[in-house]
Amino acid sequence: MKTLIALLLAATFAHAEEMPTLMTTRGKLLVDQQFAEALPKFDGKSNGFASGFKGWRHNAVERGGRWEVKDGSFIGRENPAVNHPATASYGFDFTNVVIQCEVRMDDVPLEGRKYRSVSVRTTDTKDYVCSVMLNQGGFRIQKDDNDHGGPDKAVPLVEVKTPLKLDEWHTVLFEILGNEMCVTVDGRTLTGSHPLITSSKCSIMFVAGVQSRVRNFRVWEATPNPAWKENKAKLIQK
Repeated sequence: MKTLIALLLAATFAHAEEMPTLMTTRGKLLVDQQFAEALPKFDGKSNGFASGFKGWRHNAVERGGRWEVKDGSFIGRENPAVNHPATASYGFDFTNVVIQCEVRMDDVPLEGRKYRSVSVRTTDTKDYVCSVMLNQGGFRIQKDDNDHGGPDKAVPLVEVKTPLKLDEWHTVLFEILGNEMCVTVDGRTLTGSHPLITSSKCSIMFVAGVQSRVRNFRVWEATPNPAWKENKAKLIQK
């Protein structure tokens, strides 16, 4: 019986398969979060939500909702009273990376909110840089609003309409290199570019609309993929 339990636990926390990259080549592994145990409590030290911290920033403020590790995943629950999605961020310095994780939107009551969603976002020292945003109707990539209330605005780059089912895991591969981003969700790929994407970055944020979760979160350094020109041409043809 003990052997069976050990095998089940090993299967739960085993690394997910590395998805093939299109724009980049994986280098050194920078982040490996399998959520096998509770995360350390955030120490309260940061430069707002975007920077000034290393490791996890979660359950920091009421508007960020509540997060907990359970069954090998990191679950974010929005607080409907504050009208803001749940947010949790992992702080480290990076520029060109490959991000891979699995995300899930839970089928729970909306409690007055309009839709369920989950996003993976990057930040610089002060604000968002670029993101992939998923909901039940599909996903999009964008260059983000980088100054919250100033003249800068978010720039949607491209989107795809495809059903993303609730209570099912969806694999996200998020490649960033220079001024380009390439995101693959469940085998569907979007790519776009913007000068802001070249920024030095300080954290990766997960955003949960209503209730969502993440697991098998890993980040690698990224270098150019020699096959990108050919791969990109195939994407454009589609």
